[in-house]
This record gives sequence, C-alpha cells and structure tokens, in this order.
Amino acid sequence: MSVENLITKHIDIWTSAVQTKSTAGRGTSSKLDLYGIKKLRELILELAVRGKLVPQDSLDEEASILLKRASEQKGQLVELGLIKKPRKLDKISEDEIPFDVPKTWVWTRIENVGHDLGQKKPDASFTYIDVSAINKELGLIEDANILNASEAPSRARKLVKKGTVIYSTVRPYLLNIAVIDHDISPEPIASTAFAIIHPLDGISSSYIYRYLRSPSFISYVESVQNGIAYPAINDKQFFNGLIPIPPQEEQHRIVAKVDELMVLCDQLEQQTEASIEAHQVLVETLLATLTNSADADELMENWERISAHFDTLFTTEESIDQLKQTILQLAVMGKLVPQDPKDEPASVLLERIAKEKAQLVKDKKIKKQKPYVTFEGLDSLMKDLPFGWKWVRLADIAEIVRGGSPRPAGDPRYYDGDIPFLKVGDVTRKSSKFVEGFNATIKEAGLQKTRLIETRTVLLSNSGATLGIPAICEFPATFNDGIAAFINKSEFIFDEYLYLYLNTMTDWFLNIASRGQGQPNLNTDIIKATRFPLAPIKEQYRIVAKVDSLIDMCNQLKLRIAESQTVKLNLTDAIVDQAL
Repeated sequence: MSVENLITKHIDIWTSAVQTKSTAGRGTSSKLDLYGIKKLRELILELAVRGKLVPQDSLDEEASILLKRASEQKGQLVELGLIKKPRKLDKISEDEIPFDVPKTWVWTRIENVGHDLGQKKPDASFTYIDVSAINKELGLIEDANILNASEAPSRARKLVKKGTVIYSTVRPYLLNIAVIDHDISPEPIASTAFAIIHPLDGISSSYIYRYLRSPSFISYVESVQNGIAYPAINDKQFFNGLIPIPPQEEQHRIVAKVDELMVLCDQLEQQTEASIEAHQVLVETLLATLTNSADADELMENWERISAHFDTLFTTEESIDQLKQTILQLAVMGKLVPQDPKDEPASVLLERIAKEKAQLVKDKKIKKQKPYVTFEGLDSLMKDLPFGWKWVRLADIAEIVRGGSPRPAGDPRYYDGDIPFLKVGDVTRKSSKFVEGFNATIKEAGLQKTRLIETRTVLLSNSGATLGIPAICEFPATFNDGIAAFINKSEFIFDEYLYLYLNTMTDWFLNIASRGQGQPNLNTDIIKATRFPLAPIKEQYRIVAKVDSLIDMCNQLKLRIAESQTVKLNLTDAIVDQAL
C-alpha cells in the first residue's frame, strides 16, 4: 500500500486521535495534542529512512560507491590540512543495525558522511547562530544575531556555511536541528552546543536533516544521552551514531516525497485544528444561550435545541467540562431547579442569619463586621435572581478567617504531631468536593500559631496560581495562611451549596479579585465583600442534589469519551507498527 493510500484509508484515525496535553495552559486547541497527525509525520520519516517511501531505481549508482568517493574526498581534505583527521570509530556490527535497508543502501556512521569546518574565536563582526536562532519547525536559521568580536560569547566557536547541518546536542529531544540553506554575511559562527556536519559530495544535507528527526535516530539519542534535567549527548556519541545512506538520486527523491507528504500533514493539521476550534466555539455559544435565558420557558427551549444534537456537541472531554461549568452556573443563578412558592424566602432567612450573627457578636465569638471594601468588578456578579432569592455578602453568612503556620517551618517543637495541618495543595489537589487527606501534622504546642477548624468546614485557597479553589474538610484540622476558612457558618446555609457557588467563582477570584504581582493573593476583606446568591434553604438542598446527579452523568460520559480516545490512540500506534 502506498503512503498516500495509507493516509487516506485511515484519515479518520489520523485526525480523530487527539489527546489532552499533560501540561496545558488556558486556551482552546492549545490544550490538545493532535496525536494521530503527529504519529503520521513520524511514520512518514521512518518509512523514508527505511527505504519504503519511494521505489528504488536500478539505474541509480549504489550508495557503497558514493561512500567510497566520499571517503577519498575526506582523505584529501585531511592531507590538504583543511579538516582534522577523523575520529577512529569501531566497525559496525550486525547487532548495532536497527533495521534492514534496500540492497542499494549502506549503513555507515555519521562521522563518515561529512566533516566539521573547524573552530575560530571571532575577530570581527560575525553572525552568531545559537539555539534560539533556529526555526525548528522548518529546520532553518531565522533569528541569528550580528555581533561584534567584543560581544562574542565564549560558546561562539564553530564555523559553518551554506549546506551545513547543525544539531543541538543539549536537550536533543527539542529537535533544534537546521540546515544552513543560504550564504550568510557576515561570517556565520555557531555555538559549541551544536554538532556540525558539513556533508561530503553526494550526501544531501536535507536527507541528513530528515534522518536526524526520524524516530529511529531519536531512539538512538535517548539510549546514549546523559543527564535528567538537561540531557545531552557529546560529539563522540553523536558522530558514532548510524545513518542509512541511499543512492544520491534516491536521497533527492526521498526529500521531495517527504516534503510533499508533510504539506499534506500540514493541511490535515490545519483542518483538524479548525474543526476542533469551531466545535468548541459552537459548544460555548449554545451553552451560553442557557445561562443567558430570560426565563424558564426560554431556558427549556434552548435546552431542547442543544439536547437534539447532544451526541454531536459533547464528544470531547473539553466540551463535557464546559457543560459541567454551565450546570454550575445555572445552579447558582436559580435556573437549574424550579422554585417552590412554599419555600421560606431568602429575605426571611437573612433575618434569621442576622440574629445568629448578632448573638455571636454579643457572645464575643466574632467581631462586628467593618464596612466592606469595594473594587472594580465586584458588582459585576449581581445578575438577576429568581423570586425568593437575595444577594448578600459572604461575610453575612460566615466568619472568614485566614490560617497560620507555626514558625520556623518544620520546628520539631510544633510539627510532626497528631493534628492534621492542611496546606494549599491539600485543598486544590482533589477529585471531589472534599479534602482527601493531608501531608503534614502539628503538635498541641503549634495550635496557638494556627487555627483549628471543625468537621465540614468550607475552605478556599487564597494564595498563588491555584487561588480561589474551594473544598470541604470533613475532619477537624489546622491550616496554613494560604487557605481561608468559613467558620461560624449560619445553620441556614448548606455547606455544599456554598462550595458549589465558590466553585463557579475560581476564575473571577484569580483574574478579578486577586491582588499582588508575582504571587497572586486573595485577602480576606475581598472574600468577605464578595456577593453571594442566597437561595431558600430547601432549594439549596434541591440544587446540590440536582448538580451532583448531573455532574455524575457528565463524569460517566467523560470516562466513556476517554476510553474511546484511548482506543483511537492505540489503533494509531497499531497502524504505524503494521506499516513499518
């Protein structure tokens, strides 16, 4: 089967095998890895360097003759003193050869296909090529700097010219590889972080470049590199690597075919990304019609429109996450469950809550509330609420306090006792609404330097990039100053309803309400002033029950989607393995 047929026969797999990146920033398709197309690119390169991409031509001069001439040329360059004597390398053993190649090809070491151009300390203005100068997607030099000799970094030493292949031996997994495809002025000098190969006659620099990006060579590099944080290979390891050399004419046919197929991959990638982005925009737009519905009748009409196309819309993990967020938003807007006119309205609840709070002040358990702070974006929260609801402040329903940490940290007088001590990660790293454990403890002596909370206290992270994330702690614990707690909470507030509302506020807390430059911070005065949609107490319970039911449905659907994606990823790998 031709590669073109292989691509078209399995095009649905190449384009639908998508996985979420392990470390994804905020965005849309940037969170996704087009795994199928990535594997297709790797397959094309691997077929190319195995001699399976283009047919062999019996009229081509065999590579063994080509390499013999190249060896003679290299010897002449050494005799003329133009290059150094090449390294002495071991003869290639059968065990080293990773795969068979066509009979007109030859395995050799990278050392034998080219040479370096020597080193030089800059003595005049020069073009400095370092890793940042490479466009690694195109394999070209794009952003080289022109420096004076006095500005030359100590690493600016290696001479290069048109036709030279440069390979970054530091963090080689980044594939900072390029071919210098044009004359550069002033004189180009590359960093010592590169291995330099200037091909001998009959060896295509473009073919070398593509081989260095192939899965086979990447596998070799991974087997010999040293270091963990900044892995690297040295020049000896690099030039000792094997490379399969085709006849000269076939090298050119391979490069042309690879380029042709990579253009096709580019088109598939663009179409897939456009399709993913269009799908996400469609989901966002349709879900927004729910939260923007003017009344229950319009909400139901909009939902019927979405539910009619449910199987088409909610096909990715991202779309399910968007649906979950919409469910939460509808819940705290009073649009998820119907109101019951028999419920005691929030205005009456607020009177009861005020009496509770006055008694706490009288008993000196809490202090009288100071005037609320105000800031830009605070009142943007106040959307229309259903009849029987009321906007209040978070400080109206609970006392909001920040934790503390015994100092110095780790002091054996205070730490490693029997009392749980929560840190921000214990609040933010969880798979449900509840704190799932703790990694630190304190002793009785540390209690005076922190706070002790009761069972089922609502917590909120208030420091760092993960601020604004809530959790409910189901056990007595202490907590550090990166966490705020809602204590002395009114009995008329269901803690899981409070958690649910705070869960919809994470982005607002981080992007609108937080303060600080390098380390975002959410101070307690801002939390106290934050608006809270107070619903009748019975409705709070109905809302939480409905949300839990719908979120569980979303999680099950998300699990099935993940299982389906795993099947597609495995199928992609199987197609690649079969093709090789």
